[in-house]
Formats: sequence, structure tokens, C-alpha cells
Amino acid sequence: MTQYILFIQDNTESDPTLAEWGEFLDAARQSGLFKGGSAIGERITIGNAETAKPSDHIGGYMRFDAEDRQEILDLLQRHPVVIHGGSVELCEMPRS
Repeated sequence: MTQYILFIQDNTESDPTLAEWGEFLDAARQSGLFKGGSAIGERITIGNAETAKPSDHIGGYMRFDAEDRQEILDLLQRHPVVIHGGSVELCEMPRS
């Protein structure tokens, strides 16, 4: 099983509705792939703030586990941010 993290960008052309989020989260839970997530609140940079790359365009994250990444990619076509013209970034987590 491979673990993935999805970074949700704050770059939609219009705002997703609560109903759209609810429908997507229901589908994600029913898929068995979804392992949790959260919106991202206040940020604090620790260390050299001058060289840190800003992450304020990331509004949240989701976690998924799957044998086949394509299952997640298919589900993400229904993600409210994608539907509203925004983008998400799916990253594979390295095995340790």
C-alpha cells in the first residue's frame, strides 16, 4: 500500500459550496482510500524566514492510501477545488 498526501491550493475561480465538499468527502470516505485531512490555519516560519518559500497558497491537505494511484486520480476529478478551476497536488510519501 502506498501513502499519498494531497495539497489543496487556494486558487479556485469560484468558491466550492458546502454541499459540494460534503458530496466529495462522502465519496472519498466510501472509496476506502481517504485517511483524513484538514484545512490549514495560521502559519509560523521557524528558522531562516528570508529563504523560506511561502506556503500561503496551500489551504489544506488530505491523506490517501492506495495500491493503484489511478484510483486516487480518478476520485480527484470530482474534487471541489478542481471542479472550480483550482488545482491540487498529489505527492507520494516515501517508504521508510
